[in-house]
Amino acid sequence: MNGWRLLGSLTVLLGVLVVILGSSHGWDVEGLRLAIRATARTSLLLFALAFTAGPLLQLAPNEGTRWLRRNRRYLGLAFAISHFVHLGVIVVLALTDRALFWTLTNLNTVVLAGAAYLFIAAMAVTSFDRTAAWLGPRRWRLLHLVGGWYIWVSFAVAVGKRVPLDAFYWPMAVVVVAIAAVRLVAMRRRSRRQVQVAG
Repeated sequence: MNGWRLLGSLTVLLGVLVVILGSSHGWDVEGLRLAIRATARTSLLLFALAFTAGPLLQLAPNEGTRWLRRNRRYLGLAFAISHFVHLGVIVVLALTDRALFWTLTNLNTVVLAGAAYLFIAAMAVTSFDRTAAWLGPRRWRLLHLVGGWYIWVSFAVAVGKRVPLDAFYWPMAVVVVAIAAVRLVAMRRRSRRQVQVAG
């Protein structure tokens, strides 16, 4: 499955997951928290696939990594949808139980996450041929590079501060570290090749 069909299928699966988890508790606080946790995981997984698609192809070219690179745009859009659904459920939780919401977060986290969502929106909007052409190749690359790393930092902070409190976040921490490792190893290998060509 590729392209828009892939994006559509992932969106439907995400919607079904949120509805099942939320309605399993009658959309009370516990159901909302289950949906928040689930969409946090789907968002991180989709972000990891999109953000490492190019580096993985560089490090290990095969059918799987070629498929990832070919569908990077659609995986990135699926990540944006997943994370905005995540935000939507968080807003519902805040409206349902404001006191609980502020025990789970703080103003600094809200600001950091808010900036990440601005990057996600900008990157999603410029994931189409027409908007990417309007932005230009150089600015497009800069936006998606800086935005991608900022989103990674946002995940690292959000997951890192919860790891000591909840074992649920350990697998997510492993994914966060793996994302950075893949990107940095690919960057180092690319730099070495450029030095060898120049030499």
